[in-house]
Amino acid sequence: MTVPPDTRIFDPHGPVHAGVGAQINLTVIGGLAKDTRDRSPRDVAEDQLLWLWRRFVHPGGFGEARRLLRATGTVLLDGAPGSGRTSAARVLLYELRRDADTFHELLPNEEKPFLSPALVGNGDRMLLDLSEVEEALWAGVREELPSFTGTVRKKQAHLVVVLPHHRDQRPLEDLWRHRAEIERPREHEVLLRHLTLDDVPRNACSPSLPVLSDFLGSGRPMREIADFAARIVRARKAAPPDKGFAHWCARALADLSGPRTQVAKRLAEAGTGPQRALLLSTAMLHEAHSDVVHHGAESLLRIAGSPKDDRPLLEHEDLARRFEDISAVRDANGRVRFEEFDHDAAVRDHFWDHRPDLRGHLRTWVGHTVGFTDPSFSLEDRDRLVVRLAAQYLRTKRPEELASLAEEWTAPPVTADRLRAAAQVLKHGLNDEEHGRSFRRRVYDWSRSGQVSEGLSHVLVDLCVEVIAVHRPDEAVVRLHHLARHERRTDRACAALLLLTGADHRLLRLMLFRLARDLGRGSHPADPGLFLRIADPLPLTSPGTRPRALFAEAAVREWLATAWTAVFEQCPRQTWEPYVRRWLHTACADERHGDPLLDVLVAGARERGDLLGALYATARSGQRSAPGGRERGALLTDRLLSKISIAQGLSPSPSQSPQPPRGATS
Repeated sequence: MTVPPDTRIFDPHGPVHAGVGAQINLTVIGGLAKDTRDRSPRDVAEDQLLWLWRRFVHPGGFGEARRLLRATGTVLLDGAPGSGRTSAARVLLYELRRDADTFHELLPNEEKPFLSPALVGNGDRMLLDLSEVEEALWAGVREELPSFTGTVRKKQAHLVVVLPHHRDQRPLEDLWRHRAEIERPREHEVLLRHLTLDDVPRNACSPSLPVLSDFLGSGRPMREIADFAARIVRARKAAPPDKGFAHWCARALADLSGPRTQVAKRLAEAGTGPQRALLLSTAMLHEAHSDVVHHGAESLLRIAGSPKDDRPLLEHEDLARRFEDISAVRDANGRVRFEEFDHDAAVRDHFWDHRPDLRGHLRTWVGHTVGFTDPSFSLEDRDRLVVRLAAQYLRTKRPEELASLAEEWTAPPVTADRLRAAAQVLKHGLNDEEHGRSFRRRVYDWSRSGQVSEGLSHVLVDLCVEVIAVHRPDEAVVRLHHLARHERRTDRACAALLLLTGADHRLLRLMLFRLARDLGRGSHPADPGLFLRIADPLPLTSPGTRPRALFAEAAVREWLATAWTAVFEQCPRQTWEPYVRRWLHTACADERHGDPLLDVLVAGARERGDLLGALYATARSGQRSAPGGRERGALLTDRLLSKISIAQGLSPSPSQSPQPPRGATS
């Protein structure tokens, strides 16, 4: 008896083989959207939560929120924007962490049901962040919340909801008892916590500085205070040893103030095209090797249409002098940087804001420069270049132009460098606090369209696994499902689905729910094949780190039976037979789940004699290769035949042997 060509990985930490043929590595182009370390999205998310938990300052109301969550399973966090409500929600759930998994977010997404009780697993930890949702969505969620919280309590799960501040203020009725108000923590304490955990000695900090008090007293959101602390740390590293806390803060505040007047002055002094090209190339390729910066400046001149310098080469100024003219220096390794702290960002902002006619040329230039072949031009240099361009689009609120740039760089003919650049562009957009949601929507629209290029499809698969799945694995699964439906020449999206769902019971439950729902509607011809690969009996019947297996849930068995019905009706026997054999072999080896596995297959046949006969014939033909040998296989076949007889209303008396259903040929 053969088994389906399918391998499941339960806790992947590197490339996996999840299908037929050659191994599919999801980061085949040098790691499109991540560094070179192979880490699962769960590991990345857990590290980020640990970072937040260590720096979190408990605000007023946090203790009451903790009490409510542990007593009732649900807490609704209220409070002013910028008070740290979302961070408080994450820390509350992190405190309930277990070895099994991290918490997951329920998201205002594109597909209903939004708050489906069927998708709540035993012991789940869930975050529902409604802080930025529109009034219409809040009204819909508000209607669903009471029944949803009942399911949460029944399944001993935990739910933290961040309420929208600007909402309909009518009482939340029976949900009001779950409400806790989060107050704004002390700003000075937040700043000091961040600084000391970033190795700034507490005795070196003077948070009472008047200029610092002005900044902290301005009611800024907590995320801006955390960002300011990071700028102080950067300023400290760049400052001379004799400078102290006041100097670091002054530099950090200057960094926050945006492009400085010195930039305009320096640009006015750099009166020639070559000088300005070198200035902009240095800013865009900051800390890259001088050879790369020089190449970038020459390339920028050509793309912008500047006339060629026809003087003999020996009459040109040497590079060291040209860098000196723009206040840039080369270190011992030949890498170029500006002497003034954060001057590169100021130059980039100034050119972008005051030379809009250069933006198209700069876009073209970056696309060419990422493909520059030079041993000193590292992947990190290329990634930084692309991110700096992306930052300008996002800073000036042009996310659609940035998305179109990714489409341009993934269109044929593609190169590995441009694919990686497109991935970095979209990764930056997905991680942007202001525009991340619109980029996730754009990825969703692309995944559903079926019209994206093969290069963009590859990039989207990697982004789902490496970026979206870190904090929003449900959205990653939805997008990968749509991408897998439209695959033709590869099965990378399907392999990615196997990767994510094989490592997480909750995501496997979500995918089975989607497949059962859509197969019942006959919505897409690729779904039967996806179901056969995803509904592997081993992860379904293995509890992993959970108290019980996913297959033990009645709703899951019902979805599986519904999906099998569609597969039996839509696919020829030769397609589904190897997968049915795998189910039968698992049933033969697993005493606990053997009968329920057979029950699901029989239920999927829906009393159709021809299908029940084909199931019986499949079992008989596989007896010899069954786990434990032919005798165990024969016993399993008898059990299956008995269930088939009952399904057909032909239950034999104790003295009779069940008869094979009509059409049962091996």
